[in-house]
Amino acid sequence: MLSIRNLSKSYGDVQALRDVSLEVPPGMFGLLGPNGAGKSSLMRTVATLQDPDSGSITFDGIDVAADKDRIRRTLGYLPQDFGVYPKVSAEDMLDHFAVLKGYVRRKERKEAVEALLHQVNLWEVRKRKLGTFSGGMRQRFGIAQALLGNPRLVIVDEPTAGLDPEERNRFLNLLAGIGEQVVVILSTHIVEDVADLCSRMAIIARGQVLMSGEPREAIGTLRERVWSRLVSKTSLADYQKRYTVLSTRLIGGQPLIHVYSEALPEQGFQPVVAGLEDVYFRQLRAHGAAAQA
Repeated sequence: MLSIRNLSKSYGDVQALRDVSLEVPPGMFGLLGPNGAGKSSLMRTVATLQDPDSGSITFDGIDVAADKDRIRRTLGYLPQDFGVYPKVSAEDMLDHFAVLKGYVRRKERKEAVEALLHQVNLWEVRKRKLGTFSGGMRQRFGIAQALLGNPRLVIVDEPTAGLDPEERNRFLNLLAGIGEQVVVILSTHIVEDVADLCSRMAIIARGQVLMSGEPREAIGTLRERVWSRLVSKTSLADYQKRYTVLSTRLIGGQPLIHVYSEALPEQGFQPVVAGLEDVYFRQLRAHGAAAQA
């Protein structure tokens, strides 16, 4: 269990995290929020790359701030921007990371590297230079280095951004398999990633946790409260003033709006089955209104 209590972090006059508290059990945990919400700041703090201004983090009884070396031995981390040496092969680079991770015996290191290359489906291209890899292949290599040492806590920050649908599905399937055994935190702004994978989640914006819990339960709170209709482009602004418009999507050039309302907004609206995207936008809209009040 990862326990985050009253965590705050500022960069000069910018407060990135505000009194964040979360309980993260084993399995896949989704941290969902827009760009600039504080997700990466939280992940970097959990990964011991920076110290919080206040608050605490513990993992299986380990005080993360007080015992960084110990937590690093059980941590796998794939940051949002994962650079590689373009002229080094995948096999040689992973071998290098294995040395840094503490694999001093050559036979043991070789077995670990080969097993991971098979696990992330890179064995056939292990001799290729990393600079020739596609975005999805680089991400799979990134998760391979994060899994060195059999970590019990794995953090992946925006792992599917920029991947094509096939690579995204392949990577998500890989994460799902990992999440059966350890704590995996998936930090993302892509709602579908969390909906597809995570049994628990939290939504964060402006450095604050807006909600946390099970996606299914969160969706249940919007039952019979989400409505949709096609509107004209000229009337869209009026609907946004009169109703809580959760999302707008162009269908054949015409806006399709989702509206949050406890009753039928007006004739012409149809009830829709709510999804996690509706939960996400509902939380962001509510938080934005409270911030402006």
